[in-house]
Amino acid sequence: MDINYELYKVFYHVATTLSFSEASKQLFISQSAVSQSIKVLEKKLNQPLFIRSTKKVQLTPEGEILLKHVEPAMNLIKRGENQLLEANTLNGGQLRIGASDTICRYYLVPFFREFHLKYPNVHIKVANQTSIACAKMLENGQVDFIITNYPNSSLSNVQSIRSLREFSDVFVANPEHFPLGGRKIGLQELQTYPILMLDRKSTTSEFLHHMFQKNQLDLVPEIELTSNDLLIDLARIGLGIAFVPDFCIPKDDKELFVLDLEETLPKRQIVVAHNENLPISQAAKQFMEMLR
Repeated sequence: MDINYELYKVFYHVATTLSFSEASKQLFISQSAVSQSIKVLEKKLNQPLFIRSTKKVQLTPEGEILLKHVEPAMNLIKRGENQLLEANTLNGGQLRIGASDTICRYYLVPFFREFHLKYPNVHIKVANQTSIACAKMLENGQVDFIITNYPNSSLSNVQSIRSLREFSDVFVANPEHFPLGGRKIGLQELQTYPILMLDRKSTTSEFLHHMFQKNQLDLVPEIELTSNDLLIDLARIGLGIAFVPDFCIPKDDKELFVLDLEETLPKRQIVVAHNENLPISQAAKQFMEMLR
């Protein structure tokens, strides 16, 4: 079967915007040309790809299956174009990085500054997602590399991983609301207190749930959020005991203390990962070499 790239490019833009008019703007062609291309592709594949109505456009199940294959291919083509346009120089192009909000704030910002000062013409594009979501973006070719917490259940075997630093996870609380200082506390006792933690789409949640299961305990958090900083703020006002990476805790914070656990929690790592099977730009190579 002959593959018509233009038809799949039109499909990709309609599928990702769910709008024929928006796709026509992005492709600089008429809306009727977009509609005709989709009809040709549907006839070619003998499958309906979109559900059309006056109010909205939706993908059919067949359209969703096709998008899963087309999206990584389009991202790979974009990456190839950028790499060729860059022509092995650092005078242009873009750097696509995936990292969580916490890793960006507490680890990556100084490296962004250093890289930007050295290569001001390279556009830095950051996909700010959880470490698990970042791993999936890397697998789909949506980013050049990711900085993630490790272990990470979503990292695949084809991804090259380099450790950057170790860190510990800690439970922190306001001593006035939770007078638990001066003694050790076990995970079983912690069950009786309100636990504040990141939501289940995070590596931190995976890690803590695993530790409780390992000790044959159930973990039912009081609050699950997407921000470590907000968890710390809520712990500071006494809403519960927050589980966060130690590097997030401000030094000399008199409103918080770190609980002394009976169990020893394994250290985790911050790692940089890229897909060995995909081409990587000169900008990505330089940035990864800069990380330490």
